[in-house]
Amino acid sequence: MAKKERDLFKSLRASGVRKRVASALTDSASSARRRGKTPKVISDSAQRLRKAASNLERHAGASKRSEAAKKAAATRKRKAAKRSAAAKKAARTRARS
Repeated sequence: MAKKERDLFKSLRASGVRKRVASALTDSASSARRRGKTPKVISDSAQRLRKAASNLERHAGASKRSEAAKKAAATRKRKAAKRSAAAKKAARTRARS
């Protein structure tokens, strides 16, 4: 592995990419460089990584905790309304007798 590939591998690893993925990206870049297609292969790999990162962000963006809190608040409100309606009905019944 030449110095360029080693540097690319180290920078990918430092940014949190798994060893196997970093190795595959480095190998594809070096083989593309030998074939003279470096910019296309590297840009395609970068585009795939961006797409994967955006998928991760999209899944992480929807906070399950806040969704659960909203659902719980709606449930409490619905149950309180139900209790209130039952209490009003009971009060009407007691008032008639």
